[in-house]
Parts: sequence; structure tokens; C-alpha cells
Amino acid sequence: MEKFARFSGALAIAFALVSGLTGCGSYNRLVTLDQNVNKKWADVQSVYQRRADLIPNLVNTVQGAANFEKSTLTDVVNARASVGQVKLDPSKAPTDAAQLQQFQQAQGQLSTALSRLLVVSENYPQLRATEAFQNLQAQLEGTENRISVERNNFNGAVQEYNTAMQRFPTNMLNKLFGFRERPFFSAQAGSETAPAVNFGNFGNAPAVPAPTVAPAATAAATP
Repeated sequence: MEKFARFSGALAIAFALVSGLTGCGSYNRLVTLDQNVNKKWADVQSVYQRRADLIPNLVNTVQGAANFEKSTLTDVVNARASVGQVKLDPSKAPTDAAQLQQFQQAQGQLSTALSRLLVVSENYPQLRATEAFQNLQAQLEGTENRISVERNNFNGAVQEYNTAMQRFPTNMLNKLFGFRERPFFSAQAGSETAPAVNFGNFGNAPAVPAPTVAPAATAAATP
């Protein structure tokens, strides 16, 4: 009986040690995955910030084109301002899906406004021929590609993290240490359908007077 008791005690100690080591390994892995999600989120924020930084120069360049549509410029400036009003920690990925959706919606509106500006610019060959506009357009297009890449990388990191959160025995640590699932970037509604663009309509549009606001003032007005 005494031998059995000693064997049971040793077995219990061994089980506790194994469980402890397993728990430590699971915790450390969650920490690593969580930090990776935060890093990918910072990469996403970085490319979005790069796009925002390009917009004042783009507005100033386009503003110099005679009769360029004022409403198109206004939409870009307003959309950029709306993006600046969505405050999210750039170093820590959000855990609230509603916050991420608000951020994504604001960025989507800015993407739409920029796309409209570039389409309208097709009606201004003198503007498109300038080196400044060509450089800005190339930088914007490159930035849009990077945004797509970094969002996909972020979603991949979130998927790995969320999957680890649901597996045993890691799922036993979630509430104990305050780990929470992260939301994904989702596709915009209708993004699977390519937009129809009719360049012929721009040639029939009435000319709109160029904005009278100085470029510096416009740049200062954008947050």
C-alpha cells in the first residue's frame, strides 16, 4: 500500500510538471503569435500612413490644372480628414471588430475618392503629362498594392493566432491571461465586381473653375 501511495505521488508530480511545461509552452506561443499580429498591424498602419502623406502633394499638383473638378478634390480632402478621425493604436492590433470595421470603412472611402480623382485626371492630358503627377500616381499605385499585401499578411497572422487560441490546452489560458481573438480585415461589399468606367462622359462634363484656395492652405487644412 505504501509503495502504491509513493507511486501515485510520483505520478501526480510528473503530471503536474508536464502540465506546467505544456502550459508554459502554450503561453509563450500565444505571446509570440500575439506580438506577430501586432507587428503585422503596425505594417498595415505604416502603408496607410504613407498613402495619407502622399495626398497633400497630390492635391497641390492636381489643383494647378486648369478647370479641374473641384468636387473631386474636395472628396479626397474630406475622406482623408475622416480617416484621421478614426483613432486606433498603431502598435497594437484591435480586438474590437466594430473598431476595425470603422477604420476599414474610412479607408475604403478614401480609396474610392482617390480612384475617382485618377479616373477624372484622364480628361486632363496636360496634367497627366507632368512629371510630378506621374511620380505621385506611381507612388499611389505602389502604395495601394502594398496595402493589399500587408492586409493579407495581417489576416494570415490573425488566423494563426486565433487558431492557436482555440486549441487545447491553449484555450484554457485565454481567459486566465486575458488573450482575446482578433478580428480580420474583410472584403468590401461589392468588391468582387469590377467598377464600370466610362471615360466618354468626362469629355461632355461642363468645365468647373479651378479652386481659388492656395495649395499651401489646402495642405494645411488636411489633418
